[in-house]
Amino acid sequence: MTNRKEVSGLNVDEVLFNFIETQALPGTGIEPADFWDGLSGLLKDFTPKNRALLEKRDAIQKQIDDWHIAHRDQAHDRDEYTKFLTDIGYLVPNGDDFEITTQNVDPEIAKVPGPQLVVPITNARFALNAANARWGSLYDAFYGTDAMGKLPPKGGYDRGHGSRVVARTRVFLDQSFPIAGGSHADVSRYHVDDGALLIDDMPLESPEKFVGYTGNPKAPDTIMMKNNGLHVELVFDRAHPIGSRDQALLADVRLESAMTAIMDCEDSVACVDGEDKTLAYTNWLGLMKGDLESSFEKGGKTMTRRLNPDLDYKAPDGTPFVMKGRALLWVRNVGHLMTNPAILDAEGNEVFEGLMDGLVTTMIAMHDLQRDSGNSVHGSVYIVKPKMHGPEEVAFTNELFARVEDILGLPKDTIKVGIMDEERRTTVNLKECIRAAQSRVAFINTGFLDRTGDEIHTSMEAGPFSRKDFIKKKTWIGAYEDQNVSVGLECGFSGKAQIGKGMWAMPDMMAAMIEQKIGHPKSGANCAWVPSPTAATLHALHYHMVDVMAVQAKMRAGAGGSYTQSILDIPLAAFRRWTPDQIQKEVDNNAQGILGYVVRWIDQGVGCSKVPDINNIGLMEDRATCRISSQALANWLHHGVVTKDQVQASLQKMAAVVDDQNAGDPLYVPMAPSFEGVAFQAACDLVFKGKEQPSGYTEPVLHQRRIEKKALSQ
Repeated sequence: MTNRKEVSGLNVDEVLFNFIETQALPGTGIEPADFWDGLSGLLKDFTPKNRALLEKRDAIQKQIDDWHIAHRDQAHDRDEYTKFLTDIGYLVPNGDDFEITTQNVDPEIAKVPGPQLVVPITNARFALNAANARWGSLYDAFYGTDAMGKLPPKGGYDRGHGSRVVARTRVFLDQSFPIAGGSHADVSRYHVDDGALLIDDMPLESPEKFVGYTGNPKAPDTIMMKNNGLHVELVFDRAHPIGSRDQALLADVRLESAMTAIMDCEDSVACVDGEDKTLAYTNWLGLMKGDLESSFEKGGKTMTRRLNPDLDYKAPDGTPFVMKGRALLWVRNVGHLMTNPAILDAEGNEVFEGLMDGLVTTMIAMHDLQRDSGNSVHGSVYIVKPKMHGPEEVAFTNELFARVEDILGLPKDTIKVGIMDEERRTTVNLKECIRAAQSRVAFINTGFLDRTGDEIHTSMEAGPFSRKDFIKKKTWIGAYEDQNVSVGLECGFSGKAQIGKGMWAMPDMMAAMIEQKIGHPKSGANCAWVPSPTAATLHALHYHMVDVMAVQAKMRAGAGGSYTQSILDIPLAAFRRWTPDQIQKEVDNNAQGILGYVVRWIDQGVGCSKVPDINNIGLMEDRATCRISSQALANWLHHGVVTKDQVQASLQKMAAVVDDQNAGDPLYVPMAPSFEGVAFQAACDLVFKGKEQPSGYTEPVLHQRRIEKKALSQ
């Protein structure tokens, strides 16, 4: 049974209460009574507004469902459909042109394009790895992955593979930092002479790309260069075996990699109660105070991870300067939908989790604002707000953050907001969503996974959707991706804020990522999500190849225009000529993906992990991917493409497959052959009750079933 504390009319989980009173508040200058009174007042004023917004979602969805039912046997008239959406307030008119006025944005967000990591805040080790992924070894990234076209050798050091890594790295240096009259592959000495970098005795073609060094200028320990805003560090080691084998004594090349990272309290975690929320907030506090640690066993030794220090450097003229050693951190709060029993209001109702997150994560971030060389050097707090539906909900968030600033005594617009463009009502009204937070928005992002789930649920009654692989080949997805960049540029994001792209979901397939993900910077996006620090280092190569700021400058002249008609092109199955085998493969694929993710979520509280797909390819799975699969099956069930018995049989068959895939996990509890466990029932709920879930979200089912599982484990 949860022990609770009564304070300011609230009923607070004792674990969370003690954390806030004894760890989070001390050092902020905020008195406990003022904090709790502020939270109580915030909940009293904002809960009815939050509830009304959710009721409006349901009302609009009911109108859309009824329209599709009435027009199901008619040819789809896009003009008529657009008029209908306008009449019901789903589509709102665009106002006059404007540019965002966001101030005090750190350069990692405003000025420097680069990779972005997203990690579960409840895993301290992952959080530290992400924060420290500002710098990554290109040698390690090439050597330890398939980035050069094949997997690395197993066991020991392979000299031939290592030589290929060095050669490939020299190619990168020649491309990004060409030498006047030479090649990095041939030189034997790097040194600084009278403020200039000489390679042997040759200068860089662009001498201004040399920005600093450490050690003796005649034989530097490190050299720092910069290209397209990103830094590259050459590390020399005259004693290390790798260094001694290199003609220039170059032991490593380190790339500025993850410029920003999102510490996630939402999609990638499983926080269902006060204990879980306290863990999330505790790790965020450690990051904001700079003292987070994580210890683990590796090779029989205890290893401890901490935040990396900043880097001390000398400019070409010998003047000392400091470079940040860590990624700039965002924190992703929970959206408007979910409630959490960590705090109950005066009537005994669970409070909206997003309201609680807004105040608590900002209060914790005040520790960073009060220390030197912290996360934000410009005095800002960065919060990504997911799953907002349209301008009204963005305006609500803007109002919420203003209230949080007032409670905590922070200057107006201290809190910067990231708008996830991942629900269709936001997509088709993106310009007005940005307008609603124009003085604090610092990020928009195409979350194509959740966006696909919402696409299916919004048009559930329109007819059966295409198979998953074909949905993303339809017209709407390209228009959605293009509009996000175009509207961001039209609203003045370039040089002020991030325009982001979604996740590369296959962490073991780096060669494919290098080939394909260059499309994101080429599209004008100045950040894109990657699944690991290693992937961040490899994706950083793309930002050396593509000058994103120059791309944006060219695109901005033609930014704007309407993509709405193409975005509203619903990706229904054009021809329902699927064979029984094609249908079965699609059902099995979805069922396996749901089960592989849900069983870890429910049984172990793992909100995001690398889950083997039906072909045993590891994919990064979170609630967004689960939303797509469950809504896809719910759609086919609703339209009679498959029967409940077919889907049930597939779920049971795939449960045995998932059991086999997890056979090596000592914590894993098999789902087969009983199929009576909480995790299996949760997967069934997501499919068979999928049509009724609000916006097709997985959270209500997962939270309910996880709480049930935790109760059984006590």
